[in-house]
Order: sequence, then structure tokens, then C-alpha cells
Amino acid sequence: MSSKTGQGTALVTGASSGIGAVYAERLADRGYDLVLVARRRAELEALAARVAARTGRKVDVLPADLAQPEGQALVERRLRDDDRITLLINNAGSVAGPLVGGNAEATETMLAINIVALTRLSAAAANAFAERKTGTIINISSAMALVTSARVAGYSASKAYVLNFTRGLAEELAPHGVRVQAVLPGYTRTPFLPDALLATIPTETIMPVDELVDAALAGLDQGETVTIPSLPDTADWDALEAARLKVAQNISRDHPAERYRVHQAA
Repeated sequence: MSSKTGQGTALVTGASSGIGAVYAERLADRGYDLVLVARRRAELEALAARVAARTGRKVDVLPADLAQPEGQALVERRLRDDDRITLLINNAGSVAGPLVGGNAEATETMLAINIVALTRLSAAAANAFAERKTGTIINISSAMALVTSARVAGYSASKAYVLNFTRGLAEELAPHGVRVQAVLPGYTRTPFLPDALLATIPTETIMPVDELVDAALAGLDQGETVTIPSLPDTADWDALEAARLKVAQNISRDHPAERYRVHQAA
């Protein structure tokens, strides 16, 4: 049984395995009751029973396919109507391969989960939390948000959306007393990455899932808006931010840059 006092309820998407399942375990240890969301009811119920038995927390399951509008609406309603929910973790994700020769339906599913569902659920939670002047939203982005890759251009772009969306949302919700965090995992040892792919990746670049979640929660505790669990020196992030801000000072001017002007001989 957990000795910690109740923290409200955390709703975790993509909770049936991997990062989401570990978040469920860790949050229950911190005193949260849980609402676990994923497509597969049997896996959710098995996790719920295990967490409830170990921690004594109340754990509900909410099977939903977040690639579908009906599934998104189901979870939105829970976020709007359940005033016990104080924490949303948008962890559900999908990946699609190259666009050339790729599967257009897989790409559409990826965008529906990584962008549309995450945005709709964040909006539902943001409005509910802002009204109560308390709450936390954690969006799982990816280190790929900072990487350009021909193999997974759509996936990288979707996670860059999550990063920028989360940072903007953090600014919007700060005056309302609501915390927002983006987490950027690198390669993580979960079922999301097939064993065949993991076998091709250097082991020193693959983080155990429990260490990933523990680091992400430590970043939340330290007040970070952006947490990159594997980044050794935050000065590197600061330098990237400084470069971005320098470029941002010149992205809208009244005339084109000199190199783009056409000079004609008199």
C-alpha cells in the first residue's frame, strides 16, 4: 500500500505497455489514482489489477482508439467531466515509415494519434485545469523532434509539432496555475521499437524505460518545460535556444535579405 496522500487522478494514454505503463506505476507510487487509456482492454485490465493490488490506488480502464474521432471524443468527455483528474499524460503514439513507397493510411493514423488526439485531449484538459487553477499536462514528444530524417520525416515532424505545441501551451496556461511539460525520449527499450530494429542500434544509445520515466518525472519536479532525459549538459539546450532566438529576431522584416535582391547594372 502507498503511504503517500492522494494527488488526484492521472489519465495516461498509451498505458497498456512501455512508457505509459511505467508512468502508471510511478504515478500510483506518488499517490495518484489512475485512468488508463489504450486500445486493448485485456492489457489495461491486467495492468490495472497489478497496480491496484500493489499500491492500493483506484485504477479505472478506458479502452479507446485514439486514431478515431470517437475514441478521442470518449477521452475528451472523461477529461471534461471528471473533476478528480489533475494530470494528463499524452503518451499514445504511432510511427510511419518513408513517404515514398510508404503506406498513406499508416501516415494518416500516425498524424491522427500524434497530433490530432494529443491536441484535442490537451485542449480538454487545459480548459478543465484552467478553470480549477491547477493541474499538469505532460506531452511525450521525442528526440526526433530535433532531428531531420528521410526515413521518418512525418514522424519527426509530428514530434516537432508536439514540442512547439507544448511550449506554447505552457505559456498560455502559466497564468492559470497549470504546469505543462514536453518529454523528449531518445531510443527507449519498449515494445514500440521492434526487436529487429533494436538489434541494429548501439546499446549505449538505448535507455531502459524505467530510467526514462524516472528522469522525466525528475525533470517535472525540477520545473522543466522541456525535458531531454539523455542530455548530459543543459548548456547545449541553452545554446540551441539562443541560436533560435537570434534567428527569430529576423524572420519578419520589411525587405528581403540582401542576398535575395536582384541587382541590375545601371
